[in-house]
Amino acid sequence: MTTRLLIWNYLKEKPLQTLLNIFLLSLGISVITLIILFNNQLQEKIISNARGIDLVVGAKGSPLQLILCNIFHIDFPTGNIKLIEADRLAKHRLVKSAIPLALGDSYNSFRIVGTNKSYANLYQATLNSGAWWSKDLEVTVGVNVAKSTNLKIGDSFTSSHGLTKDGHAHEEKKYIITGILNPSGSVLDNLLLTNVKSIWLVHEESNTPQPIANDTVHQSRLIPSVSGIDSTREITSLLIKYKNPMAIITLPRFINTQTNMQAASPAFETARLFTILGEGIDALKGLAYLLVFISALSIFIALYNSLKERKYDLAIMRSMGASPRKLFQLIIFEGISLTMLGVLVGLILGHFTVLLFANFIDNSQHVGFTSLVFYKEEVFILLGGLVVGFLCSLLPAIQAYRTDIHKVLAGN
Repeated sequence: MTTRLLIWNYLKEKPLQTLLNIFLLSLGISVITLIILFNNQLQEKIISNARGIDLVVGAKGSPLQLILCNIFHIDFPTGNIKLIEADRLAKHRLVKSAIPLALGDSYNSFRIVGTNKSYANLYQATLNSGAWWSKDLEVTVGVNVAKSTNLKIGDSFTSSHGLTKDGHAHEEKKYIITGILNPSGSVLDNLLLTNVKSIWLVHEESNTPQPIANDTVHQSRLIPSVSGIDSTREITSLLIKYKNPMAIITLPRFINTQTNMQAASPAFETARLFTILGEGIDALKGLAYLLVFISALSIFIALYNSLKERKYDLAIMRSMGASPRKLFQLIIFEGISLTMLGVLVGLILGHFTVLLFANFIDNSQHVGFTSLVFYKEEVFILLGGLVVGFLCSLLPAIQAYRTDIHKVLAGN
């Protein structure tokens, strides 16, 4: 009988105990795997979505809310800012570039963003089919939006206020799909892009343009197609890139103290967000490590007790020519096999849980998590399983190595 078959028979000898050990270990490993998958993908998406953005400027309120809303599009705006003030800031000597965002409406919970082509270029977006928006009420949509809503080029739809499906619908104005983007792995996959004027147009109470006071008319730098705009025109935010390192110190303080707007740093606020989330993650890790410790202790006790029951079997094996080293390896391999089964089941369970989240939880497509990814930390989990299995079986294996076949067979 081969060592592999012998170990399998030992594990089958007490199936309930074996399954309990595998279940406890896999539960702890699955929690650790979930933390790795969610934490790593969240960090990757934060870095990807915030690239090229040094500062977010919007209405005064929560800086974190400003970041979550205008970069990750998972929160509500803090309010609006005057376009005339945003234009003035865009011309500041420390600003290299400024991208306007106009938010407020959505379609089937996917946010509609009024902006310009620079926003799409920020994420190196490319077209899968159709064309970029070029006129008012034309929209280019992300790949997840197209798949989820079955929108096609040439289709029209009406937007609703807010991010919920039951928000007030703007039925009098309809958007037209002109293009669909390629997958970018960024927030663009879940957005509908149009120009800022479309957002204004949808929210106008009438088709009559608002009166323009002569002393407030100016040429917009952010929206060049607007030759003269009322000082009451508003946008939601500006995405700013610094011109030089001096801006890091000077510009946020200037905006927060000298204007009616608020500046928030994506790097600082996301670091603060991870600090907040870190407390919960540490608690989950502690629970997972406790489960792993309990399962390791259970495996050790199971191997130790089974050794007492198998003393006669081991003595017979010795008498038939098995060396002490062979018995040592047998117990070690049994412990490693048990822990590796638990680790593999835990890894599969962790990935399967992410798969369920990605496919069956409402609005999970907005997050963009996937189970089809494998991180190097999971290799360390596999190696850790080998170490735990070895340590759990080391003492029983040493006792098996020292088995005195004469005393066992003599019944002493």
